Amino acid sequence: MYKQAKYLIAGDRAIIVELGNEISREINRRVMNLAHGIEKTGLRGVSEVVPTYRSLLINYDPLAISMEELVEEIRKIEGQLDELDMPKPRVIEIPTAYGGDFGPDIGFVARYNGLTVDEVIEIHSKGEYLIYMLGFTPGFPYLGGMSERIAAPRLKNPRVKIPAGSVGIAETQTGIYSIESPGGWQLIGRTPVRLFDPHKKPYILLNAGDYIRFRPITETEYYQIEKQVKEGTYKVRDFEKSNSFDL
Repeated sequence: MYKQAKYLIAGDRAIIVELGNEISREINRRVMNLAHGIEKTGLRGVSEVVPTYRSLLINYDPLAISMEELVEEIRKIEGQLDELDMPKPRVIEIPTAYGGDFGPDIGFVARYNGLTVDEVIEIHSKGEYLIYMLGFTPGFPYLGGMSERIAAPRLKNPRVKIPAGSVGIAETQTGIYSIESPGGWQLIGRTPVRLFDPHKKPYILLNAGDYIRFRPITETEYYQIEKQVKEGTYKVRDFEKSNSFDL
């Protein structure tokens, strides 16, 4: 982590605030705190704050505030981060049907790691995964915290079409395809929950800084939940994380 943030120009309407040069929960927590501080302060001219692994992209109106003024104001917030009252992160439960047509690559992941399919499911659904950032497609979560025991390489030949909700593994990362798209991750399961819904507000289910917990479900449960999602009656389970300071 840098002792002091670096401020980089990103065109004539945005700046990047960089807080470190590695992926770590400590740096990411600092990123989320700064994003919250900027949004809470309501800085003049700021239209959007986008948190990533180790930096923030801040879009602003140069007619409302100059870059120099903006940097000065953000530095003030940066110096007061330890005093900010931060919201506690949430844990969002993602019901997931593993294997079969939902997760055609789970057998490979198991064989690659010398495990059974049941062991892969147990390991994958055991922990809570930090949402470092959203990107790639609308609502796609970049997650941290997956066990290296189920790590697996990307596909040599990516798929042209992957169903929305597919849960995949690529190296030491796991993630959820938020919309139907091409992709090269090993697919181990699928959730009927919609991570992105343009007909609903908010459009995006997940938020950077929160956590995900995967809950194994049966094929029957998958279709039951899918029906409820389509009818608009399904409520995603979430709860306050008991200890938000785990690194």
